[in-house]
Amino acid sequence: MTLVFVLVGILVVLAILGAGSSVKIIREYQRVILFRLGRSIGAKGPGLTFVNPITDRVSWVDLREQFLEIPHQTAITRDNAPISIDFIIFYKVFDPVMSVLQVKDFSGAALNIAATTLRSVVGDMSLDDVLSKREAMNDTLRVKLDEVTERWGVKITNVEVREINPPPAVQEAMTRQMSAERTRRAVVTESEGQKQAQITVAEGQKQAAILSAEGQREAVILAAEAERQAQSLRSEGAASALGRVSAIAKDIDPNTVFLQYLDALRQVASSPSSKIVLPLELTNMLSGLTNLAGRAGLSATTTRPATLTQPAVAAAAQEPVDHDATGSPPSDATVGSGTTGPGRPAPPEPRALAPAASEVLLEDPLAAAQVGAELARANLEAATNGVVPEPPGAGSDGG
Repeated sequence: MTLVFVLVGILVVLAILGAGSSVKIIREYQRVILFRLGRSIGAKGPGLTFVNPITDRVSWVDLREQFLEIPHQTAITRDNAPISIDFIIFYKVFDPVMSVLQVKDFSGAALNIAATTLRSVVGDMSLDDVLSKREAMNDTLRVKLDEVTERWGVKITNVEVREINPPPAVQEAMTRQMSAERTRRAVVTESEGQKQAQITVAEGQKQAAILSAEGQREAVILAAEAERQAQSLRSEGAASALGRVSAIAKDIDPNTVFLQYLDALRQVASSPSSKIVLPLELTNMLSGLTNLAGRAGLSATTTRPATLTQPAVAAAAQEPVDHDATGSPPSDATVGSGTTGPGRPAPPEPRALAPAASEVLLEDPLAAAQVGAELARANLEAATNGVVPEPPGAGSDGG
């Protein structure tokens, strides 16, 4: 009896164990490939799946994206530069049955195919392209690896090159190149800065020169306008003064002006300093003397020499008084503006210049002016008093 109970207990335990092994709980990211009597009957899951522990066998497949690290692989570039590259492959199973039936060890297969594909891709690129075009190399590796793994039911989602190690000689050359490039960039940047600074300074100088030129132009315009107004005012003042002088001079006797002119010559002659007087207006002086004698009622003849030479002055000094056709002195009608009636005595005639006076005229023009002034005053007094004046220098020759 006891033996029967023991056997029943053993059978119950075996049944429980068999039931536990025949029930499979499959998660959402998992699939089970079921083989019954060695034949694949498909993928099972997710959820609760019953498996015959005697005839069925299962293979688990993970559908999540996974990665595979490829260790350093040595490859030779197109320009014969050996480099060492390691990268990472990201993949995902999209067909669980093919991933189990088509490849035995996907990780090992992917590792080998990745190494060969890397050497093929790097061999078609130069060292500079490998170092500078990582994105292009990553895309090329992903496309070529995906063409191979697609038949395994695996999708290569991404490939990332993690590190590239060129040989030491290449690294040294790259270091020198990088230093030279940085030096070049620094020089270019400095020259660009200097150029911009010079351009800015030149622009400032140009603007300053323009402003200075405009200021000078405005100043010149203002100065010219002020000078024009000043000249206009001076001209108006001078015109006004000349008008007033002309208005006043209308009432002045010309003989008075002429006497003042002769007096000014005497004052100049009385100065102790050395001086030279050129009697450029000697003709006007002699004309003034003639007019003065005519107004006083005298009839005198005055010679107007073209040039101040000794024969002309001597002839003027020794020329006798003019007579009319009968040889008598001029009548009252020919003497100035003063006329006399019958029985009125004629005014005394003035004497001619003595030879000494002519010599004075030749030797000293200033003395000639003084003699002319004295002669004019003497003729004026003679015309007033009826006395014949003694010409200057007449007493020297007894004449």
